[in-house]
Amino acid sequence: MSFSAYDRKPWLKAYPEGVPEELPPPGGSMVDLFEASARRAPERDAVRYFDATLSYGELDDLANRFAALLAARGVGEGDRVAVYMQNNPQFLVAQYGAWKRGSIVVPINPMLKARELEYHLNDSGARALVALEGLYEGVAASVVRGTSVEHVLTTSELDFLPEGDLPAPCGRTEATPRGTEDLMEALRATEPDGAARVPVSPDDTAYLVYTSGTTGKPKGAVEKHLNIAYNAEVYRTWMQIGDEDSVFGVAPLFHITGLVGHAALAGAAGIPLVLLHRFEASEALRLIEKWRPTFTVGAITAFIALMNSPESEGRDLSSLEKCYSGGAPIAPSITEQFEEKFGVYIHNIYGLTESNSPTHATPLGARAPVDEGTGALSIGVPVPGCEARLVSVEDASEAVPVGESGEFAARGPMIFSGYWNKPEETERAFHDGYFLTGDVAVMDEDGWFYIVDRKKDMINVSGYKVWPREVEDVLYTHPDVKEAAVVGVPDEYRGESVRAFVALKEGDGVTEDDLISYAKERMADYKYPRSIRFLDEVPKTATGKFLRRELRDEAR
Repeated sequence: MSFSAYDRKPWLKAYPEGVPEELPPPGGSMVDLFEASARRAPERDAVRYFDATLSYGELDDLANRFAALLAARGVGEGDRVAVYMQNNPQFLVAQYGAWKRGSIVVPINPMLKARELEYHLNDSGARALVALEGLYEGVAASVVRGTSVEHVLTTSELDFLPEGDLPAPCGRTEATPRGTEDLMEALRATEPDGAARVPVSPDDTAYLVYTSGTTGKPKGAVEKHLNIAYNAEVYRTWMQIGDEDSVFGVAPLFHITGLVGHAALAGAAGIPLVLLHRFEASEALRLIEKWRPTFTVGAITAFIALMNSPESEGRDLSSLEKCYSGGAPIAPSITEQFEEKFGVYIHNIYGLTESNSPTHATPLGARAPVDEGTGALSIGVPVPGCEARLVSVEDASEAVPVGESGEFAARGPMIFSGYWNKPEETERAFHDGYFLTGDVAVMDEDGWFYIVDRKKDMINVSGYKVWPREVEDVLYTHPDVKEAAVVGVPDEYRGESVRAFVALKEGDGVTEDDLISYAKERMADYKYPRSIRFLDEVPKTATGKFLRRELRDEAR
């Protein structure tokens, strides 16, 4: 069967006027684009952090100082710099400063616990770590000595804020942790050095962004500057971003949505990025009214939280004319409720870590259709430069007809180059140059795509990927657990939540709360099981594999 239905690109007729079929290659690396923005308008706000501001000129100066600081410590081209913090201005300082040195940024989820953090640092081979003081003292201090990290700089979420100002999402911090340098003090003591800035090509690696693998071991997706810059331009073009726009940072910066749909877009377009340390609904509502941002993209759970906040009544969110959500399935009823309450329509969008955010999006001002057969809200149409097709789940060389389900595959300038030090996993992820997403979708005759299922067992919790094997491995460390199988179950708030089916060894003294607490202490908050069902024996196939589908059906 031929791929002609996809080669004709029926989705192009849905494109708004002025959006081309393809975009030109990036004119430089992401750090080149950021520096051009700083030269063009150095006085313009680069960051609006709560009620404080940081201009492009100031951010560029701090990044230059950080580059000089790295150079003085021997950190340079190709070295990895891990960034372990929330949505703070220092994230951008470290990112742009590391890029000026030709270094690779490793964004790390601040929810990771010690065991998980240690793996990320060792797998990436990070030489430097920039962390929030609280995260360092609470997590990193216990493992960093056993990793490749040679230099640790810590900072506070209260830096850049007026003294005495303590916004709701922030906590009070103490002195600089022992064995670390204070980032802001080090920057003030370091003069910018033009020699620290090295040439950076679009083909150079910008990020290692970690995503979970089928074995439960996270994999570092190698994201080049050209991948990031291309999709930053996709956002700018598709969402019609101009100088009058600003971005509301609802997504975490360590996540591909925040990295590309917030930081890269704002830096390349030279517009303000509104940040609030971590998402907190009442503070988010206040800052939207204060700063009047025009664009945002984030998980649907954030929009649900805004809608259900006790402080949401009468709030004016009308500035968010370019509002998008992706990362987790969206119920059509949620978009209707949000629009009814705030007058803002949430456009659907789809992307993955490996695609550097969007491959598909709903055109600005259009409304995503709903698939009659499944009730699924369309994820949109392929964005400029994305070649999309559906292939047989059994044979990726076989095309799937229009209207029938198949595995979604994509190629284009936004697709990553492979997994860090994992050639076999990289080879399995591609077929004939197309990245195989593992998501099962349907395309209608007009070129709109609908995600209807997943090929793999991955659980999607508020846009974060959770692999059952990782949760099972933690449960198996409990002395009373004999068997453990983990599945995702529908959750009105998170999209899905984690449920474990457990068979215990002799004795019945372990409770559901005991096991949940045990896992919670050892895993990021989005990973640990929210519910546990006890069985005499977990059902298995004849070859001994757990029958996850049977467990999912039972759970639902």
